[in-house]
Amino acid sequence: MKAFQPITIAGITFRNRIIRSATYEGMCDEKGFPTAGYYSTYEALARADAGGIITGFAYVSKEGRAMQPAQAGIDAPDKIPGFRTLTDKVHQYGCPVILQIAHTGRQTIRRVTGLPVRGTSSKRSVYFWEKPVPFSTGEIYDRINKFADAASYARDAGFDGIQVHAAHGYLVHQFLLPGINNRKDEFGIDPQTGIGSAFLEKIIGSIRHRCGNDFPVFVKISGGINDEKHFNIDRFSSLIRILDHIRVDAIEISYGTMDYPFNIFRGEMPVNLILLRNPLFKTRNPIMRSLNKAIIDLWFRPRLLPFSPTYNVKYARLAKTLTCIPVIVVGGFRNPGEIEEALTSGSADLVSLSRPFVAEPNIVSKMKNDRNYQSLCKNCNYCAVMCDSGEPTKCYKF
Repeated sequence: MKAFQPITIAGITFRNRIIRSATYEGMCDEKGFPTAGYYSTYEALARADAGGIITGFAYVSKEGRAMQPAQAGIDAPDKIPGFRTLTDKVHQYGCPVILQIAHTGRQTIRRVTGLPVRGTSSKRSVYFWEKPVPFSTGEIYDRINKFADAASYARDAGFDGIQVHAAHGYLVHQFLLPGINNRKDEFGIDPQTGIGSAFLEKIIGSIRHRCGNDFPVFVKISGGINDEKHFNIDRFSSLIRILDHIRVDAIEISYGTMDYPFNIFRGEMPVNLILLRNPLFKTRNPIMRSLNKAIIDLWFRPRLLPFSPTYNVKYARLAKTLTCIPVIVVGGFRNPGEIEEALTSGSADLVSLSRPFVAEPNIVSKMKNDRNYQSLCKNCNYCAVMCDSGEPTKCYKF
């Protein structure tokens, strides 16, 4: 099967074409340093035949950290030794590891970062709701430098490459979207492409300048969002052409923004668990609890997209017609047959998994031994809800 054949991208040899997509771990300390649990999580994946690993997002600056309190950070050189320990542990199994670097922009809360919420514009997220303070043009250039700093720290820590998180409504994605980006400076929406790509382009250029052209740079994007008026197939195609022009090393395609988080990964919406553990919705006040439940039921649930197998393949397939850059696709893969179809049809070069690896770190080994194997993940999304609660990410069903 093609799924179990190695592939080399930008000098990185993946042992097979089933890799671990970036997934929040919840296993770093309050300053973003890795802990023993962080190391053991990735060592288990490397030991169990994952073709390669993309880590959960690591923040590039403190105001750009997520509301999850145990997020990794790659915002200072003192982080390098701790991440060097990680790469050494993973590499001993012959598994490549890529660090995802990110800035949340408006998708965070002040009581976690201790700093004002910052963003592309002053437009609020319908999920996080805090009004962000827009970055000045000069501050944007400072954040571009912080992405380059983070990439250089990752290189010095022994990572095989980095992935810039330009999906899921985080800061880079906020610049891309005309529904959020109303800027009038050089980082606004390009009227020709319909998207605001200057921030991402300058980040890639700055990383290349700092780390050299031989240090692999992947990018994660969303194929669609819950607003086709502001991001449609034409704008997605424009983004792929831009990434092709600036020659990133691989493109991973996901979906959505954190405005409607369950549409990123699909499946069940466990409302009672959300009301109990999500920091944005939990409360001891029975009136507020009833109000929050009504908000979920009346606003978020009607916008919930159903789970369907391989739900992002259509975007990957289109991307493959627009670029020769390797394409990775994530979303809804649960058995070897689905993975093989995406690969042999030419829709993608690699397939990445998230929740299946949470449920079964050794799922690739199981698929190798049983070509009819079906993931134990049932899309209950307890893991997704609980990762917001301060608990380490794990499966709550198996």
